[in-house]
Amino acid sequence: MRYFIELSYNGKNYHGWQIQPDVISVQEKLNKAVSTIYQEKIEVVGAGRTDTGVHASQMFAHFDTERTLEGDVPYKLNSLLPHDIVVYKVFPVTDEKHARFTAISRSYEYKIWLGSNPFLLDFSWQIPNHPINVDHMNEAAKLLLNYTDFQTFSKVKTDVYTYNCDITEAVWKQNGQELIFYISANRFLRNMVRAIVGTLIDVGMGKISIVKFSEIIESKNRSNAGLSVPAKGLFLTNIKY
Repeated sequence: MRYFIELSYNGKNYHGWQIQPDVISVQEKLNKAVSTIYQEKIEVVGAGRTDTGVHASQMFAHFDTERTLEGDVPYKLNSLLPHDIVVYKVFPVTDEKHARFTAISRSYEYKIWLGSNPFLLDFSWQIPNHPINVDHMNEAAKLLLNYTDFQTFSKVKTDVYTYNCDITEAVWKQNGQELIFYISANRFLRNMVRAIVGTLIDVGMGKISIVKFSEIIESKNRSNAGLSVPAKGLFLTNIKY
């Protein structure tokens, strides 16, 4: 029987979602909790692989077991998990449903605070005392929807079969000092969102033109794009199946 888990986590203390040698990951913590409850070795499969320090306000994972669900499983899991990982739901699905491969879209938000705020240090990139043209950044962001190959924004050493992604939303919204970038696509490359944000910020600061932004995408060369902004401002927010 296959079950889905809906959860969220604060990524500050984790080296991303995926299990890696000698570091702490969200997947490792969830594996241990689920295995303890079901008293068998269980490996959960996540909908994505968030990088070190990236947060998830919505993440899905699945696992297989022949045992039936008994009692309040989310409560049991949360009693075993660290407080920065929270399970909301555990529910049965068909065996064909896969947390990663049957997801049709994923959405991220990148949060920037225009100024300094000690209470948002762990959840935003703070840019004090620098004018930013949000209209120009939105003009550039619209151009992303005209492309499918995003090798320019991918981590150089990554094992992927294609750099193609279908971006369906890319927009900046500002509310006072809070500036948030919303982006949705069928899939994302490693470091893609953070590299896009860094390059769009260059547009907003007047370091590159909107025309140059297009040229950077078409170059398929990571060295031409902007910096990879800090992970702490990035949130995986929605996954659709």
